[in-house]
Amino acid sequence: MERLLGKTLDELTDIALSVGLPRFAGKQLAEWIYLKRATSFMQMTNLSGKARQLLTDRYDIGRTQPKTEVVSTDGTKKYLFAVKGKSKKATDTEGPTAFVETVYIPDGDRATACVSTQAGCKMGCRFCMTGTLGFICHLTPADILNQIFSLPDSENLTNIVFMGEGEPCDNIDTVLRVLEVMTAPWGCAWSPRRITVSSVGVLPGLKKLLDSSECHIAISLHNPFAVERQAIMPIEIAYHLRDVVALLKQYDFSHQRRLSFEYICFGGVNDTLRHATALRRLLSGLDCRVNLIRYHQAPANGDNTELANRLLDAKPSSEEQMVMIRDYLTQNGITTTIRKSRGEDILAACGMLVNDSQNRQ
Repeated sequence: MERLLGKTLDELTDIALSVGLPRFAGKQLAEWIYLKRATSFMQMTNLSGKARQLLTDRYDIGRTQPKTEVVSTDGTKKYLFAVKGKSKKATDTEGPTAFVETVYIPDGDRATACVSTQAGCKMGCRFCMTGTLGFICHLTPADILNQIFSLPDSENLTNIVFMGEGEPCDNIDTVLRVLEVMTAPWGCAWSPRRITVSSVGVLPGLKKLLDSSECHIAISLHNPFAVERQAIMPIEIAYHLRDVVALLKQYDFSHQRRLSFEYICFGGVNDTLRHATALRRLLSGLDCRVNLIRYHQAPANGDNTELANRLLDAKPSSEEQMVMIRDYLTQNGITTTIRKSRGEDILAACGMLVNDSQNRQ
């Protein structure tokens, strides 16, 4: 049954007309779905009873509750959502059920949802547990928005980051549809400054994102040297980091829109002064910030042993080395911070999203 979550105002207007409602009922549908967060057509009391029944018979709003919830000692919560798997694209025939993880991160007066855009991932980064699943399917707009709307703490959200499972720029048209719903006056009317989209540097999708949205951008960098980056991030073969940086230099990040580079620090691998110097040279001329992230090793016991064996054999950088990189870059004009780890005990930290349900399938 077709889901309405993720439909635009024009599409909802056509649906309203198809069940005998006036044109303005499209806006009423949008208000019920995106602002009032209705989970049933019968809740839409300003629509006629006949129309509500026709909508119920023909459509599904698209809301489903998470299957599981795991809570970290720091208050971070990880949820597992079921989605319908597709063979290749979000438009393909539905296949077996897949699962994706969503993380809720409370932090003082901020509350962030980290959402997935794909089940599994094609990118194969050797430090990321999601990559061990391989690619399963693209998520639909309804799949992604449901992660936001059906979080138990959804009403508390102040920010959204597209940093969960999958590569957002590999599913860019769907991500742009979600961003439209979240920021449009007829949708959730969020400021795009409350949303950050991450990418490893899939250039066609990244350019489309930069041209079509004002959301913040986060680039997964992790090594400034092409050969070394390629060893841990195969995307470097297809889309070179130098070309990603050249593209970014064509856009203005000097005002409210923010550009950041994510840099996971591996002990003795990418945390030397040589790397810091190369980072400075690479990012020279960009208005950006660098977020240093301590590497979170996969658990090497129980069901995770096989996963750990397929990941990069490295240890986290020391605090001393991370401070050295931070101070060096900051002193050379690049604002750099060491990101606080959240949810590591429930495998919700950066690079650790993977779920046993998917592995069993």
